[in-house]
Amino acid sequence: MRSLNEILEGCVASGRSFAAQALAAESAETGSSPDSIRAGLAGRLKDMEFSVKEAASGSWRGLLVPEEAFLLEEYGKKGTGFSSPFVLTAARISISVATYNSAMGRIVAAPTAGSCGILPGILFACREHLEADDESLIDGLITAAAVGEVTEARATLAGASGGCQAECGAAAAMGSAALVTIRGGSPDEVCHAVALTFKSVLGLVCDPVGGLVESPCIKRNGLLVSLGTLAADFALAGMKSLIPADEVIDAMGQVGRALPETLRETGLGGLAASPTGRELARKLLD
Repeated sequence: MRSLNEILEGCVASGRSFAAQALAAESAETGSSPDSIRAGLAGRLKDMEFSVKEAASGSWRGLLVPEEAFLLEEYGKKGTGFSSPFVLTAARISISVATYNSAMGRIVAAPTAGSCGILPGILFACREHLEADDESLIDGLITAAAVGEVTEARATLAGASGGCQAECGAAAAMGSAALVTIRGGSPDEVCHAVALTFKSVLGLVCDPVGGLVESPCIKRNGLLVSLGTLAADFALAGMKSLIPADEVIDAMGQVGRALPETLRETGLGGLAASPTGRELARKLLD
């Protein structure tokens, strides 16, 4: 798949939902039956669930970042947060899974290891707060996968090629599209959610301290679930992106190619090049 607009046009012609049309398009491209594709994604959902449960079962840390997701859980219980319970849950799960990844835990790289917490954070917050069943979550995952596939075809999903806009940004856009699908939004609203999310992260650099996918990556996972969630709310409220989703993705690719090498996962610029970032990197080497 190379175009969200083509999926959208297919929805108009067939009367299918975005997820159903994306599934039909994937089946036509690959020759795999829709049932087998759904079964494969059901397996990935189970893998994500494993990661979520394992991440919550113990105290994990990477070389730099300790486990901090529990702080959000305790804070959420107070009921004084500015963010909704849904967003706080999604952020907690996202940070937990991203930390678990740093501790060499088993995760689903959707779309990448560095952004692995965002999609499960959003999906399993839907289970906790919206009572979404597996079939609804799989529909959301189908939509998210289509967004990721189009993004990879038109631009990139690699921080080394396009900065973190291509990793955490893409994951947030995928999650936003999944939310609209799970809520029963229209195909057009799915595309606007994607565009609104990507427009808000254009130019986001990839600047891992010490070259590790920990700082700022883990907290960036948690923070960007809120962006994807709000973009879904915008789209479901009827707000639209002036620039079509495919063109926004194209722009993301252009911006990524224009970023200097120091801001593309090399650990040589941005926060990685700050005095504290450099000192932490030296300590790791020692």
